[in-house]
Order: sequence, then structure tokens, then C-alpha cells
Amino acid sequence: MSDDFLSKPLSFGAPQSSGIAASPQLQPLSPYLNYDTRYLQTQPEFIFPEGASKQRGRFELAFSQIGSSAMIGACIGGAGGLYNGMNATRLANQTGKLRRTQLLNHVMKQGAATANTFGTIAVMYSAFGVLLQYARGEDDEINTIAAGGATGLLYKSTAGLRKCAIGGGIGLALTSMYVLWSVAGGGTKKLSDLKSQFL
Repeated sequence: MSDDFLSKPLSFGAPQSSGIAASPQLQPLSPYLNYDTRYLQTQPEFIFPEGASKQRGRFELAFSQIGSSAMIGACIGGAGGLYNGMNATRLANQTGKLRRTQLLNHVMKQGAATANTFGTIAVMYSAFGVLLQYARGEDDEINTIAAGGATGLLYKSTAGLRKCAIGGGIGLALTSMYVLWSVAGGGTKKLSDLKSQFL
């Protein structure tokens, strides 16, 4: 083996020889690795088992739904608590440290209460969605609507029959609007598929 390469200056450019490396379409993109990285993009990014779904199921989505619902509830409740605290401290003519303490109390109390409410609703909705998916063997829009209605019924079940029915109707209406919005976002093909599936 000759040591000619040791006496030559170090070059990061493409070799000037004939053949594949000399063609302009196949010039290496990385001077350090000397290969075209586009050839590595031919395989899928994730490997799925044979026959597995290529999207996350309801159980995997439940954790992010519960966490994001609790965070949204904390933000909404904190903003409401700040507004109520400002009004309450202004009416009580509180200033300085006392006013700051009262504002903090209002924000934390109302933020925590709203976060608990939103988190509880999200846990119920996710649990019903997972149970319906396992019971029916498929995950579709019917599961979403049924889980919303059942969540509203269960959440207001201790407040009497009338409020229980109102809660179920609100849950049913909200999830129905979400399903219609998501289907309409998919275009007319998705709408026609949904009509042929359920009508």
C-alpha cells in the first residue's frame, strides 16, 4: 500500500475521478462522510409491526389530552382568579403586600379548581373513549360522540336527573361539533365516506 495520500494536501471536495462520484447529481453532500445523505431517506421513519395502525390510539392520546386539559383549565382559572381578585381587593381598599397576597390566593384557588374540573372531565372522556374502542373493536367518530355524551351524564350524575340530562346533552353537542369540524376539515371525500358509513 502506498503512502502517497500522506504527502497530498487535505481536501474536502469531491474527487475529480471519473465514474459515479464525478457526476453532478451524485456529488456527496457531506465532505466528512463522503456520501449523499438523501439515500438514507428511503426507509420509513418508524417501524410498525405487521398489521399495526400507523397512528396513536385513544389510550396513547389520553395522557396528552388529560395533561393539556389540566393546563388549559389552570390558565383559564388563573386568569379568572386574577380578575376576581383585582375587583375584590379594589372594593376592600387593600394595598401593598396584603393586596398581592390576596391576588395570589385568588389566582391559585380558582386556577386549581378549574384545572381539577377540566382534568376530571378529560379523564372521564378518555376512559369512556378507551372502553368504547375495546368494546366495539374500532376507533371512529361514534366512539367520540358516545364518550362525550357519557362524560356529560356521569359528570353531572350527582346533581339530579335534569342536570344530568343537560350535562349529557352538552357533552353530546360539543363532541358532535368537534366531529363535524374535523370531518369538514378533511374535505368532501371524508364527508362522503362518513355518510356512506353511518347512513
